[in-house]
Amino acid sequence: MPESSRLATQIAAILRRERGARSLTQQELADLAGVSQGAVARVERGERVPSVPLIERLLAAFDLQLAVAVEPLDCHLDARMDALAARPLAQRVDDLGLDRILDRLSDLPHLLTGSTAALLQGAPVPTDAVEIAVRWRDSARFTAWLDAAYGQRWNARWSEFGGLRLEPEEPGEHRWQTRYGQLRAQMCEELPEAIEVRHGERSYRVVPLVAVELTDPRAAELLRRHRQRQAAARPDSQSPGSP
Repeated sequence: MPESSRLATQIAAILRRERGARSLTQQELADLAGVSQGAVARVERGERVPSVPLIERLLAAFDLQLAVAVEPLDCHLDARMDALAARPLAQRVDDLGLDRILDRLSDLPHLLTGSTAALLQGAPVPTDAVEIAVRWRDSARFTAWLDAAYGQRWNARWSEFGGLRLEPEEPGEHRWQTRYGQLRAQMCEELPEAIEVRHGERSYRVVPLVAVELTDPRAAELLRRHRQRQAAARPDSQSPGSP
């Protein structure tokens, strides 16, 4: 994600959190800050980084002020990956709610892919939703399942779930919030080749890491970063004077 987009998302999250903590509507916050309700809505959607004067006026309405700091690029991501690597895989799978969602998917043809497949194959990559591959011809069955699971589709315009039709054929990200947890789908003509991995008493059918890197840019970037950090931390056994 571009740094400007990450900053806009962080500001949006802070504003929504502070406004919610004070039980203010967007209009009430706008009145306190002397701006329009539309300006508050745009900042909370995280569509772009707002101007510094606008941020300062909004924060001042909460008796807060803007502070600026710098950090190494993507250090927040590195810290999260380190924390994940230190946790048992079983705990990470449980936190994701993976088994709960798979049990409910029952006979819908699917494979685990993306960051979820990478996680099950040992990569400590951040995974905020169960990611599956689903065939287009199973779209109607998938939509019926989402409806039964009280699914709400991610609305990028409003930076929240809801307000969009569930069907994968409709415009929008293939990302849903269900009663069992968050779910992402990669819609495809045919399910890719799969391998089976086993953890504890359960087996999972997953897309191999090589295929994940070829088909999922988001997961591929996380995997590349993981390998780069592993290589940087590994002692160079070929350096002069090394045993």
